[in-house]
This record gives sequence, structure tokens and C-alpha cells, in this order.
Amino acid sequence: MPRMDGNELLRHVLGHYPLTPLILLTAFASIENAVIAMRSGAFDYLPKPITDLDQLEFVVRRGLSHRNLLIENQELRQKLIEGSRMDLMIGGSSAMKHVFNIISHSSATAANVLITGATGTGKELVARAIHRHSPRESGPFIQINCAAVPESLIESELFGHKKGAFTGAFETTKGKFEAAHGGSLLLDEIGDMPLPLQTKLLRVIQERVIERVGSTDQIKVDVRVIATTQVDLEKAIAEGKFRQDLYYRLNVVRIKMPVLAERRKDIAMLAYHFLHRYAKAYSHKASKFSDEALRYLVNAPWPGNVRELENAIERAVVMCDKDVIGPADLMEDSHYSESTIDSSTTESHPVNLQPREFSLEPLANIEKQHILATLAKLGNHRLKTAEALEISIRTLRNKLNQYRAEGEIFDADADDTN
Repeated sequence: MPRMDGNELLRHVLGHYPLTPLILLTAFASIENAVIAMRSGAFDYLPKPITDLDQLEFVVRRGLSHRNLLIENQELRQKLIEGSRMDLMIGGSSAMKHVFNIISHSSATAANVLITGATGTGKELVARAIHRHSPRESGPFIQINCAAVPESLIESELFGHKKGAFTGAFETTKGKFEAAHGGSLLLDEIGDMPLPLQTKLLRVIQERVIERVGSTDQIKVDVRVIATTQVDLEKAIAEGKFRQDLYYRLNVVRIKMPVLAERRKDIAMLAYHFLHRYAKAYSHKASKFSDEALRYLVNAPWPGNVRELENAIERAVVMCDKDVIGPADLMEDSHYSESTIDSSTTESHPVNLQPREFSLEPLANIEKQHILATLAKLGNHRLKTAEALEISIRTLRNKLNQYRAEGEIFDADADDTN
């Protein structure tokens, strides 16, 4: 080996394929060489010549078993990481903590779940989290968008069809219910399902039996149904557009996803999550937001919720040529402008002291809003803020430490003596 010795080769290969068990064969057998080889990452060390093939086979088999264990441990660690993140759902607000709590309690059961909320709030993520944390995790997770499938085809999509059942049915095909057997079926936008099909769906949920289109054979299915909708089903029931009995069957566990405006505390956390994701995906140097950009993000209306926020961050990463993203990067090609955020809101990030409508709030929340707004108004001067609030500087600092621990973001500390 004129270009490198065996130990250099070991380090090179393991640098690219760390899970590969490498067995070093050498004519220079010694304890010192064996120690060097093992420190370089060799799985085992054998002297030349190989005379005992049974021993070689034993070492190779042991190496492959070791590799399988490494892969299994790696997959397990990844599952634990994903599980701890609740399937990439991010949020420390009380609204999201409530959602996480329902997911944790309902996942272990087989109860049907109805997830409601506006577009872009993360309903599908919740459905996947429920499946992943349930005893059905090893089973399939199948989904169908009830609003995207033509009315003439949705029955076949759900229940399958028999060969020759209709024009173009050239072979017998399984539907989503059969495909989801032993797992979970996500019925996305259930509020758009045609009324006649709602009747058949109700029977399947009640009896756990399906019939393919064009067939009378009954097929048993074991499926947990998770449904999502942005439609007001109670209103749809009143208008005769949705079956009340189906609603009751689906609404065993109800999860209402909050809009982003109801969880503004999470916006900065979400924004940085998306920034890191897309900066890595596009090999971009952007690594932070300016204070003005964060104020803009926190106070923008976001009618498209988390999905719209993600799109805005991705666009900003693509368009920004600096390592700090500013408001202009976020507002480019956006239907927002600086005028959408009034001056009092911009100055008092991260709170708005002029809510659009009155709502009951704990006194501690109102106190926090007032303290943070005063701090921002006075240029982040702690001493001036304490004097204006008529509290001690020590009390103010304790309050700010508490708010920081809760996830609030402040401007850089100003000199208290100024």
C-alpha cells in the first residue's frame, strides 16, 4: 500500500461509512499494532496468513451482527429525538401545551379523533403525532384528501373496487381502508365529503366492515380514523350538509388547532426553526433575524398561519444575501407592509397593548405585557423602566429573568446608568 497504511485506510473509510465493521489483516502481528488498529476504529484484528477459515467466518459474522446493532440503535435514537419533538410540532404557548396534552392522553387509545382548525395550523402534523405515539405505530398511516378527490371516485378510493365495477376498472383494487388495516386512516377535510358517502362511512366506522365498489363481499378492517376539517361542522349539520350521527362518531376526541395569532409566543421559536432548516437546505449563511424583523414576524397577522410563516421564512432565506434577515427580506413580494403593524405594536414587541377585542386574561399576563411595553418604550433602559413602573430595579430584573425563561425575546441590554 504505497499511498497509505492500513490504519490510515481505516480512518478514511470510517469517516465516510461509520457503521461499517472493518477487520484489519496484517503480516505484522503485535500487541502494539493491534492497539493502534483498534484505536483507529477497527472492529477486529487478524494476523496473516489466514489458516483458520472458521475463525474468519466467526469474526465476519460477529462484525455484521455488531453493524446491525449499531443501525438499530441509530434508528432508535432518531425515533426518540422525533418523539421528544412531538413530530416537529413546536411551541411553548399555553395553547400548544393544551394540544400536546390531548395528544399524549389520546394516543394510547383507539378512539377516533377530530382535528379542527384553519388552514396551515398543523392539523396533519397532529394526526401523524397521534399515530406515531400510539400502539399502531408499526402499522400503516394512510391519508386521503376528501376535497381533492372527484366525487365520482372517492368511494372507490376509500373502499376499493372490484374488477369490471365501472369503466376503467381493469383489476380489483384495495381502497384506503384496507391499506390502513392495523394502522390509522387520516380523512383530510372530512367536511367536504359528499352526503351519500357520509352514510357509507358511518356504517364502516360502526361495523368495521367494508364492501368494495361492485362487490357484496364484506371485508373486516381494523382502522383508527382520524379526521381533519377547517369547516364548521356544527354549522354544516344545521345546514343539512353533514350528518350529525357521523359527527358524533368522529368527535370522540376533539383537538382544536389554534391560529398563529393565538400563539404569538411561539412565532420566534418557529421562525428560527424554519430559518435553520432552509439555511441548511440551501447552504445559506443566514443565521439570525434583526430585532426589527422579529417584531415584524411576531405582529404580522398570518392568515395562512404556520404554513404561511414557513413560506415567508423560506422566501427570505432565498432572497437575502446577508447573514442577518431584516424586515425588507420578509416583506418582499408579501401582501404585508410596515403599515400593517401600528407604531405602538412595533415599539412594544412582543406584545400588543391595544387588542382588537376584549378578552379575559390572568393578571400576570397583563402585568407582563405592561412591563415589556414600558421597557421597549424607554429604549430598553432597566433603571428608567423601574422608575416609571415605580418598582425596584431588583424586582424588574427578577421579572425579566422570569419572562426570558418563558421564551420572551428582548433587545440587547442597555446601560442602566444612562
